[in-house]
Amino acid sequence: MSSDVIQTGEYTWLNTGNEAFPAMLAAIEGARHSVALETYIFKAGAPGDRFREALVRSCRRGVRVRVLLDGLGSHSLPASFWDSLQEAGGQVRYFNPLSLERLGIRDHRKLLVCDNEVAFVGGFNIAPEYEGDGVHSGWHDVGLRLKGPLVPQLAASFDEMFERAEFRHKRFVLLRKSNARRAIQGAGEQLLLSGPARGGSPIKAALRRDLAAARSVRIMVAYFLPTWRLRRHLFRVARSGGRVQLLLAGKSDVRVSQLAGQSLYGRFLRAGVEIYEYQPQILHAKLLIIDDAVYVGSANLDHRSLNINYELMLRFERPGMAREASELFEQALQHSKPVTRESWRSSVSFWQRLKQHWAYLILVRLDSYIARWQWRALPD
Repeated sequence: MSSDVIQTGEYTWLNTGNEAFPAMLAAIEGARHSVALETYIFKAGAPGDRFREALVRSCRRGVRVRVLLDGLGSHSLPASFWDSLQEAGGQVRYFNPLSLERLGIRDHRKLLVCDNEVAFVGGFNIAPEYEGDGVHSGWHDVGLRLKGPLVPQLAASFDEMFERAEFRHKRFVLLRKSNARRAIQGAGEQLLLSGPARGGSPIKAALRRDLAAARSVRIMVAYFLPTWRLRRHLFRVARSGGRVQLLLAGKSDVRVSQLAGQSLYGRFLRAGVEIYEYQPQILHAKLLIIDDAVYVGSANLDHRSLNINYELMLRFERPGMAREASELFEQALQHSKPVTRESWRSSVSFWQRLKQHWAYLILVRLDSYIARWQWRALPD
């Protein structure tokens, strides 16, 4: 078995696009009743064409096939791309088709469910940049193939998102709670769903509970801009003798997000938090290990994922799984560069600090303000 894969009877860790995409395609090819595919970005070419062909073959076998794409993330797809799938009987919907009135409300989830028996979650979009080993080629990401009681719940969450694809929320969505924001509890596992609605994010609530008593925290995310309450929890862990390690992007596809996250480096380093930046490729993973709790899914640790986007995360509380996730963290750490207080202070110019400050204001203040205004502007 490849060193990129850690497998048990219920789940398989997928640490590269080279592992994730063949496993997803095999599940589609083996489906007998239903396939539900949801992603933020879907691009033509490899591997997107292979996914479309597999979905078409599933339709022709009599399988019910539904595809949900985000209207912004997948806007580059040609209008005719899905003709063959729709002619075979498949359904394709775009979540929140582009509109200036609600441009910021996005479906950032990544999910594949086949026959309500096997599911895939993680950070992998269906796009060429995710193919590779994450070191020599392709972005570095993390995913999970799983079976068990969470799979039907993941399928049900897809059904809800597929039905709300046209974004027909009631006016003043902030004044009511939404089914898109909830936690589904099982034995040692949770499905955490978040979206724009009244009420606290289940993802933030679970993180705060785990961090309140944490002694070991390992975070590997593409975009890092946590809320002040989460920052306070992380500072407390480090200052009280615990260990906090942040593995962040040394190369990023969203430069403004990287700058905004770097604006916080000084404060974290002074609190005793360890910071590393992944070097070989763009880091796109979303993996958090807090003592024996493991989080994996689509959400970054930033304001957009925690407060604005539709996201899903799985939380497991299993010591064995935490050890396996830490192995993946260690593998990535081998390709990362530590950021120290001395090196950071000497390498950041006044101009760089100014750019970081403005990036922070854009993502924390302006983006949140626009999103809240758009929530209130949603049609009846």
